Amino acid sequence: MFADLQIDQIAANPGQPRKFFDEDKHKELKGSIEENGLLQPVVVRPVEDGDTPYMLIAGERRWRACKAAGLTVIPANVLEDTDDEKAYVLGIAENVGRADMTIMEEAGAYADLKAAGWEPLKIAKQFGKTETAIKWRLGLLTLRKEVAEMVDRGEIKNNLAWHIAQLNPGNQMVAASRYVRGDFDSEAEAQHFANALKMMEQQTSLTNEKAPSAEETEKRKKQKAKAKDGLGKAEEVLLPLLEELAEKKPEDLAVILGDDLSRHIKVVGKLYSQVQLVRNLLSKAQGIQRAMAEEFNKKALEVQQEAAKEKREAKSDPKPEAQPKPVAKKAAAKPAAKPSGAARTQNRPAAGTASKTTPARKVPAQKKVEPTAEVAKKAEPATAK
Repeated sequence: MFADLQIDQIAANPGQPRKFFDEDKHKELKGSIEENGLLQPVVVRPVEDGDTPYMLIAGERRWRACKAAGLTVIPANVLEDTDDEKAYVLGIAENVGRADMTIMEEAGAYADLKAAGWEPLKIAKQFGKTETAIKWRLGLLTLRKEVAEMVDRGEIKNNLAWHIAQLNPGNQMVAASRYVRGDFDSEAEAQHFANALKMMEQQTSLTNEKAPSAEETEKRKKQKAKAKDGLGKAEEVLLPLLEELAEKKPEDLAVILGDDLSRHIKVVGKLYSQVQLVRNLLSKAQGIQRAMAEEFNKKALEVQQEAAKEKREAKSDPKPEAQPKPVAKKAAAKPAAKPSGAARTQNRPAAGTASKTTPARKVPAQKKVEPTAEVAKKAEPATAK
């Protein structure tokens, strides 16, 4: 049913799939409506127990522009018996093909349907897309907020965004930041870098933990020399030849090459194909090399941060100073044994003549006297009679 409704009787849909509205395009549409009126009606549905009797299903941008242009009445297509899910699907269908709907908004809309129980294949059939395209867009929802905003602003293209979305949040920021600041010559180079970071995350062996053997080292040297020699010859011989041919006129080449022209076209075609293949391989190798450098820098930074942390902890919790060892007390000298009576007599200085410093006078040793038989007999113990 089509009707002219009071613009204030219509409310915006809080579940509107599109969140971003370009200000410049809004002004253009407002000017067109002021000049020509609204050519395409908005789509609404009746709602019960709401602040307004109608809610938008499709045409929010037109509704906003009409309000800005000062219109009080707006033509509308009123859809009866439309539940929330059907209204949401119609809203997606109305926006999904528009150029001003960002791919992140589209992915979010599909995610809402998936959360409601829709399979990717059903979503694809509903909107005329392939199942792969739906899954591809759903894959973008793993992007961290900052990177998703770069995609919404057009700073990162959709295809590269998908490759970045496969990374962990930290590496997403690394790849996105380097691309936005212009570190890569092309989008393909940025993709190769993102893929190499993914290989690092999967712990694919890009560098051997063990040092290569002498045989492996020698083999690598030969391969490097051969590759450099081949690329050197291409630069010295093939490149000047192609540059020389490129300067000639087609009519001159037709005469110079004669009947061999067709064969040379095939040769150059094969050469072009191989050059493209080699260039792609070299670009992938460069991506791996950059990812390895990024990983090395990351690990080096972690080591520096760990060392700084240990230094801060050492400053905040200093080790107690070593206490000096106590000096062992000297053992008290033992008192000299008391001399016997005879010794005391011998060592005593003569009265009135010896001083404290006067050395003791030597006493001649007494001659040992053997006891007589009579004395010995008296000393024998008595025996029992």
